[in-house]
Amino acid sequence: MSVPNRRRLYLLFFLSGFCSLVYQMVWTRLAFASFGIITPVLSVVISVFMLGLSIGAWAGGRVIPWLVRRTGLSAIFFYGGAELIIGLGAFAVPGLFAQGEQVLLAAGQTDTIQYLFFSALVLAVSILPWCVFMGATFPFMMAYVREQEPGNADSFSYLYFANVLGAMMGTILAALVLVEVLGFRHTLAFAAAGNFAIAALSAGMGWNQRRTGTAPQRGVLETPKAEETRPAAGPSRLIPWILFSTGFCAMAMEVVWTRAFTPVLKTQVYSFALIVFVYLGATFFGSMLYRRDLGRQARRSTAGLIALLAVAAFLPIVAVDPRCVPAQWNISMGTYLDSAGAVALVLASIVPLCGVLGYLTPSLIDQYAGGHPAAAGRAYGVNVVGCILGPLVASYVLLPRISERYALVVLGLPLLGLCFFCGQSLTPRQRLATALAGVVAVGWSLFFADDFEGLLLKREVKTEVRRDYAASVISFGEGFGRRLLVNGIGMTILTPDTKFMVHLPLAFQKAHPQSALIICFGMGTSYRAALSWDIGTTAVELVPSVTKAFAFYHEDAAQYLANPKGRIVIDDGRRFLKRTREQYDAIVIDPPPPVEAAGSSLLYSKEFYALAKQHLKPNGILQIWFPGGPFPTAQAIVRSLNDSFPYVRCFDGVNDWGTHFLASEQPIETVAVEKMAARMPATARLDLMEYMDTTRYPTLPDYLQKVVSAETLISHVLNTNLDIEISDDRPFNEYFLLRKWRLYSP
Repeated sequence: MSVPNRRRLYLLFFLSGFCSLVYQMVWTRLAFASFGIITPVLSVVISVFMLGLSIGAWAGGRVIPWLVRRTGLSAIFFYGGAELIIGLGAFAVPGLFAQGEQVLLAAGQTDTIQYLFFSALVLAVSILPWCVFMGATFPFMMAYVREQEPGNADSFSYLYFANVLGAMMGTILAALVLVEVLGFRHTLAFAAAGNFAIAALSAGMGWNQRRTGTAPQRGVLETPKAEETRPAAGPSRLIPWILFSTGFCAMAMEVVWTRAFTPVLKTQVYSFALIVFVYLGATFFGSMLYRRDLGRQARRSTAGLIALLAVAAFLPIVAVDPRCVPAQWNISMGTYLDSAGAVALVLASIVPLCGVLGYLTPSLIDQYAGGHPAAAGRAYGVNVVGCILGPLVASYVLLPRISERYALVVLGLPLLGLCFFCGQSLTPRQRLATALAGVVAVGWSLFFADDFEGLLLKREVKTEVRRDYAASVISFGEGFGRRLLVNGIGMTILTPDTKFMVHLPLAFQKAHPQSALIICFGMGTSYRAALSWDIGTTAVELVPSVTKAFAFYHEDAAQYLANPKGRIVIDDGRRFLKRTREQYDAIVIDPPPPVEAAGSSLLYSKEFYALAKQHLKPNGILQIWFPGGPFPTAQAIVRSLNDSFPYVRCFDGVNDWGTHFLASEQPIETVAVEKMAARMPATARLDLMEYMDTTRYPTLPDYLQKVVSAETLISHVLNTNLDIEISDDRPFNEYFLLRKWRLYSP
């Protein structure tokens, strides 16, 4: 094959990988919006993505010889057709998500087996067809390479090399640039344009081949006989098992890393993107090293690579050990301060494993397939089957039962097991070194390593740990020093502001309220406050273990749990509003901090406010808590509220941090604080005064006055730029780096 033609193929597969990862990043975020921001949704999206690649690689390898033989067309036409269909998925998937979301409204709460099963089914129906065609691109393009160069035996690694580089760039550009500038809808359209361009270029190459009379050579695409592709005796027979095991462990570890690294990387959308980017970047450099060694005919031994892989799997455990992290850990809020060094350390810890995988995977598939599309499809399919099962096992089996550290140990053991089966080709000294390294890695990880959870458990304070499919929840501390950590991030504290979130909108009601909805349970302080009004109260919480920690923070939790007027629902807040017909006098929203947290815009967007309005009674009030953050973000929240509600008022928190936004479709009257206090039932007054500093506020009206007098006029916050708002398509608060770096201004 000529050099210009190889470069064209490299460009096509680079663009293909770029578009595919843009889709994965955006589809994952859209799936969160439709099906809930929970780990199983992430795991299912990854697994369905991989399932499609597996099916496509296997089926594409089997069908492409028949298609070429039957039509007489070059394989490049079918490759272009696959890219064209993938591009159509950019427009189809959001609509399929929306339809699936409506179907699932009757499937109950998000913690039910029924919901988890059917949501996975809907995600599969929505994403799988397009991912199948993504997987088919490998054997289709390998078939074209075989047409041009029948003796080529390493086309998979060449295409894999280009595809991984494109995927790496697609991941980082989608997170850093495209979504912030274009929004989700136009980002998908941008990626679709890339697929359509690939299809057009492929068609041009195919027509040029027909014009020059270069027909595909007969027989070069036929599947070789079994004896021609049967691996030789020895370690080569283990290739399918190695491919499956490495795919399983690597993708399962990626899910565990997202939890284990959260205290360092925070909960921003950039955190997951960074993990994927580094994963793909290291894979790319590993593939590049393999291509270099292949050209030198100095390919490294499989056994040696697996030994390196097994040891590298334990490095992230070292990276998250608080004794090794080069940053100060704020134990109150469960996060590291000035954590640039810590971020670099945890990301660097996954580089060796991913780099070895980048070398090992294409090397094994080249060995197994010898350039035959069908054999490569089988081998790649086996690898991807492991990638499918890994995230599911991590989410549903490991993380709900054991800590992230022990989960990584469990996932490292199969790689150590592969060393035993492949070690015959190592020298005795190498086998001894591998065995010792494995024993040290496992022993240190089990008995000497530490993590933020272990650090808390060793302190002389009360600590309780709960786990479920959604998150790891840690409750610790005593008195007003009690804290709630979800996946290592501080959620809230015992503060009067969580009481004012409820008492403020209810006290502004003209008539005695009858019902309230609390979205985000937290420590349960707002739930207690609403029930103190003796009204029907519903609390919606996404993480089951958070609600089970209620008694840790409030000794009278059992009393409130037994209250017949109270109800706790495990669900996504938006999804609950879509599946209920109830209306409320007050809807209280306390989005998880920080304000830049991934998915938080779903509770700040115009679309959410439109949904909330449908569930407010006449004179009902929506309360949104803004914990504080960049002023442009506050402006975006105010713009979305102001465009959604005709009446909006905002009050500073009682402790001079954070802001209460009150919004309604009817005027929110100005009420004297004495009258507000008189409207409150005796139990509600006692609840609000529970955390009151009587030295600063002798009476309840004085306490109320502190908040009511700290009102900010909306006109002082609104930005004249109408693009500074939060919508489902443009999550202004989540994607902000270009603005922060002054490279972009809406």
